[in-house]
Amino acid sequence: MASATYRRVWHFAWPAIISNISVPLLGLVDAAVLGHLSSPEYLGGVAVAATLFSMIFWAFGFLRMGTTGLVAQAKGRNDSYALRKWLLQSVVFAAAIGLLLIICSPLILRFALPFFEASGEVARQAEIYFQTRIFSAPAVLINYALIGWLIGMQKPKGPLLILVLGNTVNIVLDLLFVLGLGWATEGAAMATVIADYLALALGLLMVSRILEREGGQFKREMALDVAAFRRLVMLNRHLFVRTLCLLFVQAFFTAQGARLGDEVLAANALLLNLMVLISNGLDGFAHAAEALTGESIGKKDRKQFHQVVRVTGWCSLICGGLFCLFLGLGGNSLLGWLTNIPEVAEQASVYLSWLIAMPLIAVWCFWLDGVFIGAVRTDMMQNTMLIAVVIVFLPVWFLFRDLGNQGLWLAYTVFMAARGLGLVWVYRRFSNNDVWFATRHDVF
Repeated sequence: MASATYRRVWHFAWPAIISNISVPLLGLVDAAVLGHLSSPEYLGGVAVAATLFSMIFWAFGFLRMGTTGLVAQAKGRNDSYALRKWLLQSVVFAAAIGLLLIICSPLILRFALPFFEASGEVARQAEIYFQTRIFSAPAVLINYALIGWLIGMQKPKGPLLILVLGNTVNIVLDLLFVLGLGWATEGAAMATVIADYLALALGLLMVSRILEREGGQFKREMALDVAAFRRLVMLNRHLFVRTLCLLFVQAFFTAQGARLGDEVLAANALLLNLMVLISNGLDGFAHAAEALTGESIGKKDRKQFHQVVRVTGWCSLICGGLFCLFLGLGGNSLLGWLTNIPEVAEQASVYLSWLIAMPLIAVWCFWLDGVFIGAVRTDMMQNTMLIAVVIVFLPVWFLFRDLGNQGLWLAYTVFMAARGLGLVWVYRRFSNNDVWFATRHDVF
């Protein structure tokens, strides 16, 4: 049983790891291209704008995570009607949010940009990037829903192909627009918009082919089922709050770095891009946990559920150790590849040790996020995140703020540890009381 579960987890995780790593690699290429221009303001501007887009797009990450849990459990129940219903409602919801973001973009930029307190030239570059990239909002959010559906259907190669296509196109256009045509910040943003819509086209094609094999058809009542749509929104409100808290921490981190100077801001941007690389790599096993624990709960199979949790946990721990080894041996060389601005590389090297330790500290929260998403227990994800932000991150930063950027990295590291410890405590409590399989009436 254990060996079979290991095979299933690895079969699911390896394409998820590759596809997840391709996302921050795109950010690293952006950083490398802009980091080799004549001034750090280009890199700093994109760092600010990218953080703002993280706040906007990742705030709606429930379109991916919530869809995965619902679809995985529907698959476990062999409920083909629910599979189509959750897909349709998630896509419609995503498209509506994307169009609304475009309409509201002038207000978003006007009120959000001053929060970062960046220098005048950095702010100008951030505005240029934002005004172009915002038009990719519908494509990004619909793809969230499609990728979540594919993960829940245990089709991990689907997201891999979607993300690899989008990111490959983005990288090629990045090099062409920025270095070839000299469009700098605007070129980086245009490359992303074009790539996002090409990725969406591929995602829609793949989902349609899977639905043809599954049989059945969409029905009008799926889209008009107001009660089901309300349950979808209410269920995911916890993920929305949880994600806002996480993005607040990221934005706060970037803003505090900006106050310490453009070189510190750019150095933190490089390190955070590497942090995203780590988290997305570890999320490969979290995605396996989402799909397989959700299926187990849908089938009411307690033995399979706990076996999946143990196997994904061990695999996540091993992967985290490998990331630590990789960063410890090659971190400085990687920083040298990302930028040839001596001041930025020097600043990043000073704080690299925090990043080297991060994989083994953060692995617990990434792994258990997958378990809780598959179980559709997003309320606990919200509550532990609120505690980690309000009771841990902000007080630690306040107490050690005189240490400057070192104090900022300390607060961030303790925050990640608190997230993991909180989820471990809840997991043990739920397991001891057999809460995972309790009947719920707010999901289906």
